[in-house]
Amino acid sequence: MPSFSHAPQDWNTSAAEAVASAEGLMLEDDHWELISCLQEYYDKVDFPKLREVTDALEEHFHSKGGMKYLHQLIPQGPIAQGCRLAGLKVPAGSVDPSFGSTA
Repeated sequence: MPSFSHAPQDWNTSAAEAVASAEGLMLEDDHWELISCLQEYYDKVDFPKLREVTDALEEHFHSKGGMKYLHQLIPQGPIAQGCRLAGLKVPAGSVDPSFGSTA
């Protein structure tokens, strides 16, 4: 399991496991790596933008298939769901509440 030295103060692995369980996800090594990567990036950038986070994840997970791989790993989106798992604020534009809506 990766180090979580950049985690928010009020976050712990039990919190991530609770979110994952509520969202029907079983956390494995690559999920933890994503969580750690997101926390480290957020620790370095004050107000991360969606594109910047996407680029950072694409670069970090490039050898495994980048964002395509992460979308398979995290069904609700590697940034939106990944940030929820990591205890981080989801960047603007990551979630479209109207997506799939028939209203």
